[in-house]
Amino acid sequence: METETLTLASEMDFSILSLFARATLTVKLVMLILVLASFWAWAIIIQKLIAFRRARSEAAAFDAAFWSGDPLDDLYRKLGPEPDGRAESVFAAGMTEWQRSHRSDGALIPGAQSRIDRSMDVAIAKEAEDLERGLPWLATVGSTAPFIGLFGTVWGIMNAFIAIAQEQNTNLAVVAPGIAEALLATGLGLLAAIPAVIFYNKLTADAGRIVGGYESFADEFSTILSRQLDA
Repeated sequence: METETLTLASEMDFSILSLFARATLTVKLVMLILVLASFWAWAIIIQKLIAFRRARSEAAAFDAAFWSGDPLDDLYRKLGPEPDGRAESVFAAGMTEWQRSHRSDGALIPGAQSRIDRSMDVAIAKEAEDLERGLPWLATVGSTAPFIGLFGTVWGIMNAFIAIAQEQNTNLAVVAPGIAEALLATGLGLLAAIPAVIFYNKLTADAGRIVGGYESFADEFSTILSRQLDA
């Protein structure tokens, strides 16, 4: 009897597709949700890695242009009021308010410094929001995917026990398929959650460093303008 049971178990197909095909509708839905969540998370990860790399490259190029010694007015005219780069947008926001703060006779409107600082702060906030867009989804996948997979596992094991009761047989050929299908849901949940958590932490830290660079530049630029205002 034991030999027959082992033979039946060895002849079963335990590939992922076969386990999915044998699973109940509820477990199949759980698996599909986890697979879609994993694909979506990886799409966000790849998009953010590319966007952050571009942001760092743009910031480095702009810093070289800003500190090259050329007049800031010439740099502003070259970039325009709405440049494509993120660091350039912060600079353009400050320069736009700087120019608007001059009267037609060349005198400055009172409160220019605070308005320039607020303009750059608003520009930084917009860039930070764009950089961090999609990251909450990674946090959501990382925190919920294991529990979704666990739900599929519990449901699958429950059905496995129901099958045991109906068959009135506890041999390996009856128990193994249901348990394997149930554990697959947990595996998919972990497969979706682990990369999401790792890259959420990494990308959040990267976004913070990039935004911190914009804030440091805004402080330096504000200091330069402040000296000109005092002069």
